[in-house]
Amino acid sequence: MAGERAMNYRKMGRTGLKISSVSIGGWLTLGGSVGSEDSSRILRCAVDGGVNFIDLADVYSAGAAEEVAGAAIQGLDRTSLVLSSKVFGRMGDGPNQRGLSRKHIIESCEASLRRLGTDYLDLYFCHRPDPETPLEETVRAMDDLVHRGKVHYWGTSVWPAELLDGAHDLCDRRGFYPPLVEQPQYSLLERGIEASVLPAARRLGMGLVVWSPLAGGLLTGKYDNGVPPGSRGAETRWLDDKLGGDVQDRLRAFSALAHEAELSPAQLALAWILRNDAITSVITGATSTAQVESNLQAAEVRLDDELAQRVEELFPA
Repeated sequence: MAGERAMNYRKMGRTGLKISSVSIGGWLTLGGSVGSEDSSRILRCAVDGGVNFIDLADVYSAGAAEEVAGAAIQGLDRTSLVLSSKVFGRMGDGPNQRGLSRKHIIESCEASLRRLGTDYLDLYFCHRPDPETPLEETVRAMDDLVHRGKVHYWGTSVWPAELLDGAHDLCDRRGFYPPLVEQPQYSLLERGIEASVLPAARRLGMGLVVWSPLAGGLLTGKYDNGVPPGSRGAETRWLDDKLGGDVQDRLRAFSALAHEAELSPAQLALAWILRNDAITSVITGATSTAQVESNLQAAEVRLDDELAQRVEELFPA
């Protein structure tokens, strides 16, 4: 089932940019639950394993994720990395310190560049839609950042298909650079994008880099027999509505299926997503280098049709 031990790189939609199929993100970990020294080790381990895409956002640990990532990549070949950040979330108490206004986008981009210690972002995402700002204002600001060389490609995160279509139509009419990558939530437990966002991305030539591919840890086997003490599920309320019904039974069956295939549950979950060639990359989080090394092995896995069907029977769309 596994091929040669090596990272795979996929073109991001209709662009020429190539991104590692398994990437590393900073949500909840880098500069947050994971200290700066361990964050640096995790990022260096990922890069040494072939990861070229590091996904961040200004709001991750209130800017600390960008700061520790910036420190960790010093000395690396910047041109070998695909570095991203995001704009939308609140970064201060003022009325203009959130959203997708031109003011907040430009100022947030400059602040992210300072924290990261770099002159440009390879990818810059509009983190959520902003109903309070005209779409043309947002699109024009992102287009300006591309023209100024501050951003190479811009994208969206958790935008519905109709808004993706609207943005592309506006860009076509105005001659703006369009968004060429969308970052949605996607996993075996969250397959909502298959109905409209995934087909829209294909049609528009957008890459898809997906977050929470392990459903917050549910697809790692950690919660198969309940919520262990000290886990994120034990310390927050995020699992309250996720383990109802027969979910836990299906999670245990999934773990058994993974072990039958000589994979970890996480590797099987990631490999199932990567079986879809519309997906450019799965964004993984890690609290240790061991997790990084295990997740990277998913890039090698090729699921046959029978195993994929058995997986999908456990978690139908």
